[in-house]
Amino acid sequence: MADATRPLLSVRDLKMHFPITAGLLRRRVGAVKAVDGVSFDILPGETLGLVGESGCGKSTTGRAVLRLHDITSGSIRLDGTEIGRMSQSALRPLRPRMQMVFQDPQASLDPRMTVEAIIREPLDEHTRLSARHKRDKVLELMDAVGLNRRFAGRFPHAFSGGQRQRIGIARALALNPRLVVCDEPIAALDVSIQAQVVNLLEDLQERFGLTYLFISHDLSMVRHIATKVAVMYLGRIVELQAREGLYRDPLHPYTRALLSAVNEPDPVAARSRRRIVLRGDVPSPANPPKGCNFCTRCPDVMPVCREVDPATLEVGPGRWVACHLHDPAVMRGQTTRPFGTMGHRGPGPNPAPLDTPARSAT
Repeated sequence: MADATRPLLSVRDLKMHFPITAGLLRRRVGAVKAVDGVSFDILPGETLGLVGESGCGKSTTGRAVLRLHDITSGSIRLDGTEIGRMSQSALRPLRPRMQMVFQDPQASLDPRMTVEAIIREPLDEHTRLSARHKRDKVLELMDAVGLNRRFAGRFPHAFSGGQRQRIGIARALALNPRLVVCDEPIAALDVSIQAQVVNLLEDLQERFGLTYLFISHDLSMVRHIATKVAVMYLGRIVELQAREGLYRDPLHPYTRALLSAVNEPDPVAARSRRRIVLRGDVPSPANPPKGCNFCTRCPDVMPVCREVDPATLEVGPGRWVACHLHDPAVMRGQTTRPFGTMGHRGPGPNPAPLDTPARSAT
């Protein structure tokens, strides 16, 4: 039985820099810092929601965690095994433990393969099951994700977007993974279908004991599915805490701005809420600003923000933020403890469920 207090996935100071080259000899002249020092833990059975604006590095983080990219530096430990520097051949036996659900279900499915062949492909690659057992497994997975068994011989073009995403989820579960990275799995779907897919992911998590890294820009949907939430800006995590605490009491000015833009179904609450409008554009990850990455748009910017990069500090049990406003060393002249010393300590008890059930479509 897995140790529920030891992280299934532990990421430390992960960096993913893409080189910029120029000239006839393709000489390196810079780098796009897509992911620039990301750290987090996910315990078994948890869901970490990774949110932020488009282009902040969320999807690159998810792909780097699964080693779909060769990382620039940092540490990635999956169930205690360091995989950050493993070769692709050495990673192959570990692939069944970690799978991915992609953003665009149409682009992620081979149009020349039937549903049965798509779901069976991981079994063909990583197992020695007989043809009969593979087919039985495929049909069981189709049942699990809510697809009619009679559709096993059809091709992806015959399905709706929501059904195609269910095919992708079934394929991801074929090898009984422990970690599933969901890369904006509802972004390409109609609003009426999004809640159905999120509810399906929650049901499958409970049934199969899955652990999710759920990447999304939809904070209202992340609120329903996530156990804890990490907010990303320009390649870095600026805030990480339990779901209920983040939505009730956000610490970082960027998090507050994001939450102020979430649609409020209650018209009275919507009128009373102050909308925070960020001015300016997101800086280029190839040339981030000096000091805090958010200093060019922050409504609470201070002179120190333009000179000193803030450390990621634990300001309460399981509450991490990278902001000088919460740094006693800056505000009161006291010392603080950076994220790198957190080790493998768990994030504390899971928050109580929210009043609004995930079954309600948004």
